[in-house]
Amino acid sequence: MRTIRTKLYKFAELSEISKQKVIQSLSDINVDCEWWDYIYEDALRIGLKITGFDIDRGNYCSGDLLDSMIEVCAKIFENHGETCETYKTAQSFLKKWAQLVAEHSDGLQKDKVCEDKEHEFDQLADELKDQFLICLCNDYRIMLQKEYEYLTSEMAIIETIEANDYEFTQDGKMF
Repeated sequence: MRTIRTKLYKFAELSEISKQKVIQSLSDINVDCEWWDYIYEDALRIGLKITGFDIDRGNYCSGDLLDSMIEVCAKIFENHGETCETYKTAQSFLKKWAQLVAEHSDGLQKDKVCEDKEHEFDQLADELKDQFLICLCNDYRIMLQKEYEYLTSEMAIIETIEANDYEFTQDGKMF
């Protein structure tokens, strides 16, 4: 029987070359699981079910509205800050919705669509809802992209290494 002794180092104690090796070898440490879950949960809270995304070549996010556009906008106002892109998207589409309703109202009741304009209104309302969904999914695609970029950044990798108190050999191999 023989005993081998190995000196271990915290990340901060490694040489710069070894630190770069560690960062490179652990480049996917923060994205090797379902890192997108909390973004999906956020979308569900506002009434959007994300059905898929690709932040690489496909560069898309798809989803379905679980509630009406008006209800989704209200949930966005409730849950997202004014500087959030989803908030701005909701504001923009609510203005378009109000304008659409006003253009198709009977003049007496501003929120009631005239019977002779219902068909046109329904078509335009569906188009507006489709545009809203596309814009909202794009907002979430950007959130997913930014989150991925952060999680794979050198800073985030180092934070994970240090938070988990990982140890390494002198040449940067995780022990």
